[in-house]
Amino acid sequence: MRFADIGQQLRAYRLESGLRADEIAARLGVSRAALYRYEKGEVIKLDTVRRLAELLKVSPLSLLGIGVEYYNRPAGFQERMLQIEESADQILQVGGSVCYLTTSDAFDSVLANAFAELVQASAENERPTQQAAVEQIIGLLNARKRVYAARKPGIIAMLSAASIQRLLQDGFAGALALSEHTREACRRLAQAEVENIATIMESEPIGLQFGLLPELAEQGGTFQMLRSRDRATLAVNPFPPDLPPNAQLAVTIITSADDAIAAHQRVAEAAWREAVKGSAAASRVRQMLASARASARHE
Repeated sequence: MRFADIGQQLRAYRLESGLRADEIAARLGVSRAALYRYEKGEVIKLDTVRRLAELLKVSPLSLLGIGVEYYNRPAGFQERMLQIEESADQILQVGGSVCYLTTSDAFDSVLANAFAELVQASAENERPTQQAAVEQIIGLLNARKRVYAARKPGIIAMLSAASIQRLLQDGFAGALALSEHTREACRRLAQAEVENIATIMESEPIGLQFGLLPELAEQGGTFQMLRSRDRATLAVNPFPPDLPPNAQLAVTIITSADDAIAAHQRVAEAAWREAVKGSAAASRVRQMLASARASARHE
């Protein structure tokens, strides 16, 4: 058993459960310090793994890193992505409107403001819990960007034209009921990030390759494949970074199963062949951006 891997997945599933570390430790009959040591990779007994799996409502095989991992909360998923990105040398993304790791610092700032409005709109007795969830998500997203800046893995991203159009129309955090001021900030941010996407497509900087998926090639959903020296990991239908922290309306799947990796690799290769690239892709993205700005002026 790879105890470091078990520890990582234990932490991700703890965040997924919404339970505090002291709550889990108390139910297990161990100290909180012992639980943290397990998360750092200390040897853990199989019986403890079984009891943890029952408590966290996951398969023991998933906790051991053998089965498929399922996450329906953004916090658990973002923690798991952070762990995987800490050793990833290449990241492949198919679908979505942006590649989060390449977004600007303004993205995180505007997103934090949007989530702050979500907290203020909640019932007063729920605000401390909501605020903690927001701080947790923003902290995990910031940590992912720090890891990317330090390691600079290669990224190939094939973005969805339809998703970009929706982003330009609604702005980021489109699922949230926001004030007009914040909604407009989210739309302006969307325009700035889409312009950045076009620049990357046009300039093709070292380590970054962006393509634009035509309509017929973007029907298979969103997924990412992350490769390190000794492992490939697949995340199917990953949560977008602007999903509300307490959202539980979707499930993302993470696995390193060889057959799943091979099948998605074939899909990715076919999508890359169909994707529009370079200056042609940049031109199409800027056309969408110009259309969105023209519509905004006429409203």
